[in-house]
Amino acid sequence: MQKEMKFAIFGNTYQEHKSAHVTHLLKILRKRNANICISHEFYEFLRIHAQTDLSGLEVFDGNNFTADMALSIGGDGTFLKAASRVGEKEIPILGINTGRLGFLAAISPDEMEETFEDIYNGNFIAEPRRVLKLTCENNILKGCPYALNEIAVLKRDSSSMITIKAYINNELLNIYQADGLIVATPTGSTGYSLSVNGPIMVPQSGTISITAVAPHSLNVRPIVIRDDWEITLEVGSRSHNFLIAVDGRSESCHEEARLTIKRADHFIKIVKRKNNTFFNTLREKMMWGADSRI
Repeated sequence: MQKEMKFAIFGNTYQEHKSAHVTHLLKILRKRNANICISHEFYEFLRIHAQTDLSGLEVFDGNNFTADMALSIGGDGTFLKAASRVGEKEIPILGINTGRLGFLAAISPDEMEETFEDIYNGNFIAEPRRVLKLTCENNILKGCPYALNEIAVLKRDSSSMITIKAYINNELLNIYQADGLIVATPTGSTGYSLSVNGPIMVPQSGTISITAVAPHSLNVRPIVIRDDWEITLEVGSRSHNFLIAVDGRSESCHEEARLTIKRADHFIKIVKRKNNTFFNTLREKMMWGADSRI
């Protein structure tokens, strides 16, 4: 007898021409008599822009939902937003990639049928990924403090670089003069951090990387540390403020703020098919071995 499952759906609200994938997904889930709930903003987007049957769906706001699995339809940005909504619930998240590169949203729409066949047969892995938590001594942060990918400190309102004093377990690491600093998890090492020459880290490595954005000194290099160590940042700026970006969700912060970054107590679980390993994904997305001369 087929087990009953409940799915929570999150989606990209900018690409109406890709809504056919949602229609296909709902058809697959209804065929299996799944219970389906959907985020309010994605429901409204589909109601206005898509020719999709939305009958029988449970609509929820914010983080007010329960499910056996969350489904993210879009790119990695959509996946990160879904992860922030799942938060400490530790509900496994499956990313269906209708975006571009897709390290997190790794399942293509063409693979949905066979992927849900695997899910219902229990033939999948819910891989736990470490999360970072950002705190500020003045408690001025407005958004979600948890990051699956990275926490970045960046300049704003000026072309001048900012000064960042970085401490590891209260010991001074370096005083960076740069456009910013990215503290990334292994999951985020293939995201923003990679674009500024940060290291690629294996998800199970138990590490965090610290990488400067356009540093003033050519001697500055990325560093990888243990993920149970605490990072403290003090930021100085000519404009007296800077940006904090937590998985791309940014807000302004005054330079007097002292930031602390440490490992969160919970994981985000990423659903993967058993043949979809980290190294397979790297080879595919980075096009390693694609040189025809080899």
